[in-house]
Amino acid sequence: MKKQDTFYFDNFKECAEYSLKAANLLDEIMNNYSKDTIKSYVDKMHEIEHSGDKKKHEMLEVLLKAFMTPIERDDILLLSSCLDEVTDKIEDVALRMYCNDIDEIFEPAKEMVRVVIDSCREMVVMLEEFKNFKKSKDLKDIIIRINTLEEDGDRLFIEGLRELHTKEKDPLKVITWREILIYLEKCTDATEHVADVCERVVLTNT
Repeated sequence: MKKQDTFYFDNFKECAEYSLKAANLLDEIMNNYSKDTIKSYVDKMHEIEHSGDKKKHEMLEVLLKAFMTPIERDDILLLSSCLDEVTDKIEDVALRMYCNDIDEIFEPAKEMVRVVIDSCREMVVMLEEFKNFKKSKDLKDIIIRINTLEEDGDRLFIEGLRELHTKEKDPLKVITWREILIYLEKCTDATEHVADVCERVVLTNT
């Protein structure tokens, strides 16, 4: 593979790795939650998101000057945007927790975060394999695993909402955690969108 082609695939993977860092940090926030530390965690999360943004801008600068690309320009732009969206959605969860000034963690949210971590981990694996998309025998199975994890996220979202509305008596907590669960569900949706773009590239180029 040409060096200039490798750049794109390396950049995709590096962006996915920032998403995984963000997901792991969100898990740390959930398991070590304190009103005293949430602001510093939000700042750390923003640093990760900003680093991911820088990678995206590096991609755009190279793409702007490129004469030929390993896959269609539109696909490069779409995949880069979808990867950026994953990290953004994870940061949104942390921001909701901070802005809503929560007192304690709703336990089902922790399960959803673990699915987000698994989804991001598979996304990194997928994008490592993506550079071989024309010959890969594993890429299809990785995409299927990400799709399955998105379904797991949907299931936990429904179960979490059910528990929230049947067991929580404080209406303010219901509103607050309903919003956070919605944002968590968007995280797994975002990883699936990345997988969908990769699948489309495979289908249109092989």
